[in-house]
Amino acid sequence: MNIITDKTFDAERALYGEKDIIVKNCTFDGPADGESAFKECRNIAAEECFFNLRYPFWHDEGVRITGSEMTSLCRAALWYSHHIDISGTKLHGIKALRECGDVAMRECDIISPEFGWSVKGITMEDCTAEGEYFMMRSDHLYFQNVQMKGKYSFQYITDSVFENCIFDTKDAFWHAKNVTVKNSVVKGEYLAWYCENVTFENCKIIGTQPLCYCRNLKLINCEMIETDLCFERSVVEATVTTPVISIKNPLGGHIYVPSVGEIIRDAEESKGEIIIKNPCCCA
Repeated sequence: MNIITDKTFDAERALYGEKDIIVKNCTFDGPADGESAFKECRNIAAEECFFNLRYPFWHDEGVRITGSEMTSLCRAALWYSHHIDISGTKLHGIKALRECGDVAMRECDIISPEFGWSVKGITMEDCTAEGEYFMMRSDHLYFQNVQMKGKYSFQYITDSVFENCIFDTKDAFWHAKNVTVKNSVVKGEYLAWYCENVTFENCKIIGTQPLCYCRNLKLINCEMIETDLCFERSVVEATVTTPVISIKNPLGGHIYVPSVGEIIRDAEESKGEIIIKNPCCCA
């Protein structure tokens, strides 16, 4: 492979259409303010590079990025690209990843509103993330040891697994389908409304009005902290290990819980069973 080192690029489409190259310790910045440095490239690697210009990786196949930085001015960094490996890199520009496939990320720091829309197949391990509308309409996600803070995360995702994660994000997992969350903390208001075939296992769920209007929802040995008005109009099978403030109108299924502060039944179709596992502890 051709190796390019210690260069500065600021021209429009500076490396357009290149194949089989390694770009090391290079800077993409300068007065020409050129966009789309690596557009339509194949089998390329960027190592320890600095990106301060827009749209660097569009319509690429085979991308490896290591130890690099994409600033807040590096807008829409990776779009319409496939077979991507990113490690030890800062992605701090808006819309950093969209309409991509077969993506692996490790030890990255993401600060990016609207990150990860319509991505098909992504693994993310040991990463931190911050942003609004995180991973919307994506599928086949596998996250492990990811810490994320934001709003409106994982909406409309499908066929995904999350393990050992910490999510501090409101309105997360709305309309999610075929998703499993294990050994994780999920904090925020209005968790997972309108979801289908979603399972939380050994999780800690924190926040008001979670898990409403759900179908085939499962909770396995989960804690629920500061949760009220739970499970409204949901069909759910749940084993909860902590007291719950209130449960409202579950449509079907069974909810096992040590105690409930209030059970609200003001809808005729509310037929879900609430079973107090320790009646002597019932509030």
